[in-house]
Amino acid sequence: MAVTLGLNHTFVSEFILIGFSTFPPLQLMFFLLFLLMYLVTLLGNLLIMATIWSEHSLHTPMYLFLSTLSISEIFYTFAIIPRMLADLLSALHSIALLACASQMFFSFTFGFTHSFLLTVMGYDRYVAICHPLRYNVLMSPRGCACLVAWSWVGGSVMGTVVTTAIFNLTFCGPNEIHHFFCHVPPLLKLACGENVLEVARGVGMVCITALLGCFLLILLSYAFIVATILKIPSAEGRHKAFSTCASHLTVVVVHYGFASVIYLKPKGPKSLEGDTLMGITYTVLTPFLSPIIFSLRNKELKVTMKKAFLNKLFLQNS
Repeated sequence: MAVTLGLNHTFVSEFILIGFSTFPPLQLMFFLLFLLMYLVTLLGNLLIMATIWSEHSLHTPMYLFLSTLSISEIFYTFAIIPRMLADLLSALHSIALLACASQMFFSFTFGFTHSFLLTVMGYDRYVAICHPLRYNVLMSPRGCACLVAWSWVGGSVMGTVVTTAIFNLTFCGPNEIHHFFCHVPPLLKLACGENVLEVARGVGMVCITALLGCFLLILLSYAFIVATILKIPSAEGRHKAFSTCASHLTVVVVHYGFASVIYLKPKGPKSLEGDTLMGITYTVLTPFLSPIIFSLRNKELKVTMKKAFLNKLFLQNS
């Protein structure tokens, strides 16, 4: 919908999410697939949180950060996927300007909170392996609470900065967003005015700087971790030390691997279908893989989950 403000100027009050309408025969299959992946994502994260909160032996900084990561992932997917699923079954794909801004704010807030928490978890592993005698001091309850709080604050600042910059632009029509949610690149294509290019560069620079900053801090943490592990004389000791980092490192590779494809891909001819399918990797696939990786690669968490499940099964049968 566009409201006319003058002879040659209109103001867009709502957008149309094109999304998967370019794949008409596949929409039902996409709906069932994404619904299944979304339910697995929700259940996986809820199971991780319930296991950590109910098991006293897991009340440590590492698992505090993991449960907080699960919370941010649930919120992130909730900001995007339910709307996407509804659009797959609906003929009407319109979204109000304010709803679009809200979706962008929450997706960026929880997305960057996730990145900041992964960085904090890398620091936690660095302290645990490189400075074990100072771990309880450096990772005190108050210190952990501050790290978690600053991660959420940082995510909120990123969401506010990006959303404010984009929605201070003027959208003069057309109003068709060639994506399945309100993302920055397709919205920039709909903006008009002299400052669109500057805003696009500024938002891109802020996002890339934040992501690269987090990634470089994680790399630095693991550089010190690897150097420390290599000094451990026994192979068993090295394996045990590295096993505590395996799940986190795997999630980092998946998270930043897909993020780099999105933010650092070279400019060139792009198809609308390709951009839509690429968006699935960081909105559906990455959140889907994260709880699975932590559940399977973290031995302590996996054993605790099995024990809790078997205990409940035994109590039900007795």
